[in-house]
Amino acid sequence: MNAVFDELSWRGLVAHSTDAEALAQHLDDGPVTFYVGFDPTAPSIHMGNLVQLIVARHLQAAGHKPLLLVGGSTGLIGDPKESGERVMNPVDQVHAWVEKIRAQVSRFVSFEGANAAEVVNNYDWTANLSTLDFLRDVGKHFPVNRMLARDVVSRRLESGISYTEFSYVLLQSLDYRELFRSKGATLQTGGSDQWGNITAGVELIRRSEGARVHALATPLLTKADGSKFGKTESGTVWLDAQMTSPYAFHQFFLNAEDAKVIEYLKVFSPRGRDEIDELERQVTEEPWKRAAQKALADDITDLVHSVDDRRAAVAAAEALFGKGDLRALPAATVRAVAHEVGGVELTDGTLPNVVDALMLAGVVDSKGAARRAVDEGGAYLNNEKVTDPERRLVADDLLPGGVALLRRGKRTLGALLLPRG
Repeated sequence: MNAVFDELSWRGLVAHSTDAEALAQHLDDGPVTFYVGFDPTAPSIHMGNLVQLIVARHLQAAGHKPLLLVGGSTGLIGDPKESGERVMNPVDQVHAWVEKIRAQVSRFVSFEGANAAEVVNNYDWTANLSTLDFLRDVGKHFPVNRMLARDVVSRRLESGISYTEFSYVLLQSLDYRELFRSKGATLQTGGSDQWGNITAGVELIRRSEGARVHALATPLLTKADGSKFGKTESGTVWLDAQMTSPYAFHQFFLNAEDAKVIEYLKVFSPRGRDEIDELERQVTEEPWKRAAQKALADDITDLVHSVDDRRAAVAAAEALFGKGDLRALPAATVRAVAHEVGGVELTDGTLPNVVDALMLAGVVDSKGAARRAVDEGGAYLNNEKVTDPERRLVADDLLPGGVALLRRGKRTLGALLLPRG
């Protein structure tokens, strides 16, 4: 088996592929130009997209050339969802998101050397394509019975699916053919939920060009209960630091389940087999140390954000419970911590007394409980014990970023934030 294909398989990054033996031989015969697409349906990419970028990094490290496609046209349409018709986003908004995502994906591959990456936008070859040319040149290669048999389409037939979403597969297939013609792309990668779209592109090239090309799909990562990975109670884990802070990002992976952490390490960490095998042993024999979770959280935060962001996240987690100096943390990190513990913004900027602060921050449910916490020595402001329940907070009590961190006992946390500016 080809070395990089073997590595991807060991890391659990291969769910489907066209003929595995032929693909392995094709990679051996390389270098191969491959592509993976990202539709701008939000201002940031997320954890599912990161899996695809990890695959691209492995393939590029093995000498193959990545084409990262940002879907300026497919993003205007939207891949069919099982739950119902997508809401079409405004054209200007989609174009703005294209530029944001172009910048994001560009951070994960190299643009130097013989196999330098390229970022392409399918709006460039579809914006001026006429309907007649599209139907004659692309549509004629798609039997409707096969399109109707696609899982997502068949499940939507009863509730209804628009012709727009029904036709999405044609646009994505056209991308593969265009990149085959113009860039020599002979491999498309993507998530297993895209397998029908990906193989449709393979078939379009076979029918219209008489050529054989390849496809590879990664599995969809899940939690131990089968629910979707990369989702939290507060929503999606984004790669944009303004949408999911580096602190929250690091905490998400630090809380990975023992049953899944090794699987996630294989996908997201650059560590080799021996290191991951040792971490797997520690999960089994010393789970309380959470060594694998720490390695995972550190590695992926370094990759997506930076080493400095990871260090700040670790320092913040330690400082939360008195093991470090809260005032030494960057303001952005302090505010991120405050939001993660359910911080409440003081909209009028007025600082309360200790009793009211404990109540507003949600660490007690009444003024009586707040006074008891103070009297019993279990109330803390910025990790310092408070003894006067009527003392009013002042500006000097605020941490960087305009935050007051409240704690009751060892684990009940809350925060108050002054408005930005």
